[in-house]
Amino acid sequence: MTDLLLDIDGLHAGYDGVAVVRDLTLNVHAGEVVALIGPNGAGKTTTLMTVSGMIEVLQGSVTVLGHPVPRLRQAFQVARWGVIHVPENRGIFFQLTVRENLEIAKHKGKVEIAMATDFFPALGPLMNRRGGLLSGGEQQMLAIGRAIIAEPRLLLIDEMSLGLAPVIYEELIPVVRRIADETGAGVLLVEQHVDLALEIADRGYVLRHGDLVIHGSATSLLTDRHLIDASYLGDEGLDD
Repeated sequence: MTDLLLDIDGLHAGYDGVAVVRDLTLNVHAGEVVALIGPNGAGKTTTLMTVSGMIEVLQGSVTVLGHPVPRLRQAFQVARWGVIHVPENRGIFFQLTVRENLEIAKHKGKVEIAMATDFFPALGPLMNRRGGLLSGGEQQMLAIGRAIIAEPRLLLIDEMSLGLAPVIYEELIPVVRRIADETGAGVLLVEQHVDLALEIADRGYVLRHGDLVIHGSATSLLTDRHLIDASYLGDEGLDD
């Protein structure tokens, strides 16, 4: 596979010099959806924040679009390379309207805000509504729609399902697959809904207590679902 967008090699990353993620190796290619899964506290969000330059690299390397991520926090620089991070709190501006939120993302003016409504038609009638008045599902549509308009080459999505009813999430998750297929962006998706994430992903990595315990094609991980269950339960027989 060509067009390597993200190459993580032997990464140790964490907070105040203490590693939360240890010796992680992971990669994402153009047009590919990679699911990063594992129980709470496994280091998934820490990984995304390190890739986007918000947390320091303690050891190992993170290369994004051919650029090594600086060891010091340089989120603004990483964003300039084409990395767009949708955090678990969605990061929208509550006091701004949907239209204003989308307009902010038009940093170079190449993509019209209509592209967001192409992926999320429900945003169309909401253009003049403030972000803080949207439902959880509408806020998530806005957050990802804004990311699309920013023309990401690498899209990081953290806990897309957080706070959403399962029926809403089931409607939204296929859009992630469509983004990768239609824009060619690579997507690194952190998600607790394991089966739904793997159904739209190409490959998956499973973390437990900061360590990589399983990785492979999404199909193989779904087939061997008991291995994922074992990782969540802390089964030490995973390596047998």
